[in-house]
Amino acid sequence: MLLEVSGLRVRYGAREVLRGVDFAVAQGEVVGVIGETGSGKTTLARAIAGLVTPSGGAIRFDGRELPRGRALRGFRRAGHLQLVFQDPLRSLDPAMRVRDSVLEGLAIRGRAEPGSAEDAMRQVELDPALLDRIPSDLSGGQRQRVAIARALITRPRLLLLDEPVSALDADTRGAVLSMLAGLRGPARVIVSHDLTSLAGIAERVVVLYDGEIVEQGPTARVLRGPAHEYTRQLIAAAPARRLIAGLERT
Repeated sequence: MLLEVSGLRVRYGAREVLRGVDFAVAQGEVVGVIGETGSGKTTLARAIAGLVTPSGGAIRFDGRELPRGRALRGFRRAGHLQLVFQDPLRSLDPAMRVRDSVLEGLAIRGRAEPGSAEDAMRQVELDPALLDRIPSDLSGGQRQRVAIARALITRPRLLLLDEPVSALDADTRGAVLSMLAGLRGPARVIVSHDLTSLAGIAERVVVLYDGEIVEQGPTARVLRGPAHEYTRQLIAAAPARRLIAGLERT
C-alpha cells in the first residue's frame, strides 16, 4: 500500500477530533472521504500532510512511518505528497504570475525544467497561454486547476484534495472532477461533504462520522447497499438524479 493510516488519533485541547481512524490507499487509487462539517475529514487530510500532529496511531507512506520534525520538512520538500486546499487563493500569491506559482514547488527544490509549467497546465486541461496571467484574471475553476497543476508539477505519488470543488458552480465542478478522474499517476484522496461529487470518481469511499470511520468499501457497493445508518442518511439527502448518474459511472 502507498498510504496506511492505523489507529490515528488527533486531539484539539480536550476534544478528540479523530478517534482510531484506519484506512489505506493503493498506488494510483482514487479514494473519497465523505462526511459532514465537523466529522474530522479536513483534520484527517491535514494530519496525513503533516500539518497536524497526531496524538496517537501511525501514518505510513510507502511502508515507512511518516517522519516528524525536520525529517518531515525534508519529506514534504521532496514533493511525494501534495495537499490542494478548497480555496486556491490560499496557495496562489495574487501578485505572482501563474507561471511562477506553478513553478514554485520545483524552484524550492532547485530542479525547475524548461517546459515543465506548460506540461503541468496541459495535465489540468488549461491553455499554457494562461501562465502569463495573474490569479485575478482567471475564473474560480481555472484558479483551482492552477493550484492542482502546482501540486502535480512535483510529480507526487499522492494528492490530497480538501473539498476541491465545493466553491465552484455545478458545471465547473463537474468539469474539474472529470479532469481529476482522468489524471494518470498519483493516487488521489478527495475529501468532500458532497456524496454526489464522489460517486462518479472515487473507486472506494470512506465514510467519516464524528471522528470515526463508520463504513468504507468500493463506491458502488457502499452507495447501493450501505451498512451504516449515517451512510443511509447521506444517500437519502443526496440529489437522486445526480447520485444515480454518478453510480452509472462507477
